[in-house]
Amino acid sequence: MRPGAVALAVSSLVVLGTGPPAPSSPLPARMTDTGGGTQLITAVAPRKASTTGTVTWWDLRGGRWVRAGSAPARFGANGLAEGASRTQGTNTTPTGLYGLPYAFGIKAAPRGTAYRYRRVHRDSWWCQDNGSRSYNRWTEPRAADCRAAESEHLITYGERYAHALVIGFNYGRPVRGRGAGIFLHVNGRGATAGCVSVPKSAMRAILTWADPAKRPHIAVGTASGTTAVTRY
Repeated sequence: MRPGAVALAVSSLVVLGTGPPAPSSPLPARMTDTGGGTQLITAVAPRKASTTGTVTWWDLRGGRWVRAGSAPARFGANGLAEGASRTQGTNTTPTGLYGLPYAFGIKAAPRGTAYRYRRVHRDSWWCQDNGSRSYNRWTEPRAADCRAAESEHLITYGERYAHALVIGFNYGRPVRGRGAGIFLHVNGRGATAGCVSVPKSAMRAILTWADPAKRPHIAVGTASGTTAVTRY
């Protein structure tokens, strides 16, 4: 080979070697668990003390996770806390991977909603009373052993509960004192009391996207550290 040809070949190798890096794997592909379904919502805050972050919803297509939508999110007024050791009343959003048992709302379900959707009425309550047999459950009317002061009267939350999804935190076998009434719902004026909230348009989009047959879950966590969303 002529010297000039060798130089050209080496130059070509250098150019190829300095090309743009391969794109990183989608967030769900880097997670320990995604719930086993083909839909996933991730709610990620920069740090445990953060009250804002991002909610993204994903579809698994052809073996690869593809982003279906994204929106700014709000978290608890005192940030996030490890779900397995969270304490009720701390205004923290529990981290972890959770199912989404059903949707609900003061307003009718958006057109195209496939999820089971429960309409809020004037007698609809969410019990947070640790002494009640209905702890961390919807009751209608309010259960006799569930104090009103320790419950959420759902209809009084207005636009925040216009549309919502129940997050299955402490839901299957509730642990008293760990927390109750954790939802994905519409933004209020600021940080939440422990829920995850998004703009109304995003909440409606999520409800029309979510398909119970695809077993969607929600993963809540931070970008890094002991509560990194990739750990769940």
